[in-house]
Amino acid sequence: MPSTLLDACEYREDIRKSRFIALAAPIDSAVGAQAFIDQFSDLAASHNCWAWKLGDQYRSSDDGEPGGTAGRPILAAIEAQDCDRVVVLVIRWYGGIQLGTGGLARAYGGCANKCLQQAAKKLLVSRAPYACECTFSELALVKLRVAEADGVIENENYTANGVELQLALVPSSVETLTRQLADISRGRMVLSPH
Repeated sequence: MPSTLLDACEYREDIRKSRFIALAAPIDSAVGAQAFIDQFSDLAASHNCWAWKLGDQYRSSDDGEPGGTAGRPILAAIEAQDCDRVVVLVIRWYGGIQLGTGGLARAYGGCANKCLQQAAKKLLVSRAPYACECTFSELALVKLRVAEADGVIENENYTANGVELQLALVPSSVETLTRQLADISRGRMVLSPH
């Protein structure tokens, strides 16, 4: 099951006099990935190579290194670690010794891989959208039951009669949560797929 990072992390390594720094962080959009790259790229460095993956979307850049020697190996490291919603930036300061295309791919991919290996991660749980309505007095207990079921309340809409909730639920917990909500409301509260 894919995972993402809990927080940003960093890895540093010197390879044949070139200095490499890998920075990785969780992202929730392509715009967020680009903002991270823009913020942490070092214009004084020789190369700022990067890759990010967000579900089915992914991008990478060799930033002047020979084609396929930096961005793709960084992306391969992200996929090898089964990461998603992650951006990795590897900054290189050239040390005067040519690494060759294989050496560059190993250096960029290896730094990205080591950075992601040491990072604290959390599993990405797939959730399905559901909706339900409850009274104001039931709301606190509903929120507790949803949290216990590893669900997320994505939206709360307050009306004259109560609260309309948009939920994201783990499919395996829907049956139990449906029963719990029915118990709370004496059968009135129903979960409906949204």
